[in-house]
Amino acid sequence: MHLLYTPAVSFMTPAERAFAKAVSRINYSNPFVPERLEAEREALGSAYLESGRVWSLGSEDDERPNLALLRARIEDLAARLREALTRGAPASEEDRVLYEDLVLHLLYDRNRDPLHELIKRRSRKAERVAIYDAYLADALHFLALPGLPEPKPAELAHVFACFFQIRRAFHFIFSHIIGASPAAARLRSEVWRSIFTHDIRRYRRFLHARMGEIATLITGPSGSGKELVARAIGLSRYLAFDPESRRFAGGIEDSFHAVNLSALSPTLIESELFGHRRGSFTGALEDRAGWLESCPTHGAVFLDEIGELDGRIQVKLLRTLQTREFQRIGETQARAFAGKLIAATNRDLDEEMREKRFRPDFYYRICSDLIATHSLRSQLKDAPEDLSTLLLFVARRVAGDEGEALARESESWIDRHLGRDYAWPGNFRELEQCVRNILIRREYRPGAPAAESPVEELAKSVAAGRLSADDVLRRYVTLVYAQTGNYQETARRLLLDRRTVQARIDPDFLERLRQGD
Repeated sequence: MHLLYTPAVSFMTPAERAFAKAVSRINYSNPFVPERLEAEREALGSAYLESGRVWSLGSEDDERPNLALLRARIEDLAARLREALTRGAPASEEDRVLYEDLVLHLLYDRNRDPLHELIKRRSRKAERVAIYDAYLADALHFLALPGLPEPKPAELAHVFACFFQIRRAFHFIFSHIIGASPAAARLRSEVWRSIFTHDIRRYRRFLHARMGEIATLITGPSGSGKELVARAIGLSRYLAFDPESRRFAGGIEDSFHAVNLSALSPTLIESELFGHRRGSFTGALEDRAGWLESCPTHGAVFLDEIGELDGRIQVKLLRTLQTREFQRIGETQARAFAGKLIAATNRDLDEEMREKRFRPDFYYRICSDLIATHSLRSQLKDAPEDLSTLLLFVARRVAGDEGEALARESESWIDRHLGRDYAWPGNFRELEQCVRNILIRREYRPGAPAAESPVEELAKSVAAGRLSADDVLRRYVTLVYAQTGNYQETARRLLLDRRTVQARIDPDFLERLRQGD
């Protein structure tokens, strides 16, 4: 069904203008939030096909019927409006902007699959991008018209670079954040916002060149996929495009490097990050560039377990983030950090700051952009069917072409021996090991859950209201006494009489506290 046009009335009919406005909202909305579907529904009206679920719960390769309907309508309307502009039809500033947004959608859609091929080849800087010629011809066909601003080569190249970034963001978000649960869908939307901010118009105008200045902090339980989130962000950064050489300013392969801080000593961490001069410490046999120096403008350095970072290195990294400069160990020469810092932790950094183990000034430098991952247990509680999807994802990585058979075998074993209510305390990392164990031994033996500490038991009992006031006082007095080892100091802290403290000590609870030490 084609939209009607009455040349004598205006450049666009009211119906066409409403459609174009809805397409504009689609262009600039976060594609992983419900508002995206609302814009599609508004654009297509009665032709919209209800899917019954948020589309981002599916996969990147889902070809939704509504997209095909949108594509056909946009192609028809853009062609008709181009013809009108060629004939000199008068168009308001608003209508020209809406026409340009229609053309942007059309250009992206025509280049969607070719750009995906570049991603799958893990394109490198040296590769000449042949598809740019067809893109440029299309862009000039629709935009080099009377009544429109003359297209500038640099701006067309920038738009092409944005298209490639959007395509990479879709690919890497779907590749690294698996599942159909609402929690997984929300996480995808948060990652998209981390890459493009909430205002993609502003991002396209100037923020694309400044996002490296904003650090990202990812928090969540151990094994919940924080590095996967970091990779999705780091591999989706903006790559400038040179229209003369037909090449991007960098490749995908060199754009992300992860450093696990918990696995390194402070000296090695400092050397890994900042580099060193030969002879600056024992074992420094030659000059070495660190990852901050090696990181390109479009790249990202990921620091896993940032809560483990030594205070002295926190200070040095803080200065680097403030000034974008650093020195190698043993040097005074200033070197530039051009990329983006992404950090992750499973620790409670508020508690770490209260205990003086984590610097507040460093925390406030890295928390401009916060993302929280979720536990596997919560994901499966919301969407039990996600277990099949996740097992298939893991099994394909582990067993390649045999992945589907391994996934079925793993799911069957889990159903028989663990049950669908298994809590997966090790989160996604434990699920991976489960699949590997089943591949090798045809069984998986979960580790014994850690015994609950007396303090955790006390906190849960208080929160559940299971203790009398006298029980709470006895155990709390005992807890403080276990910390001080002194009746007088305990009395001073609790504002109690020393004899009251002695009378309230719970010997059994005290013994359990001491065993926990």
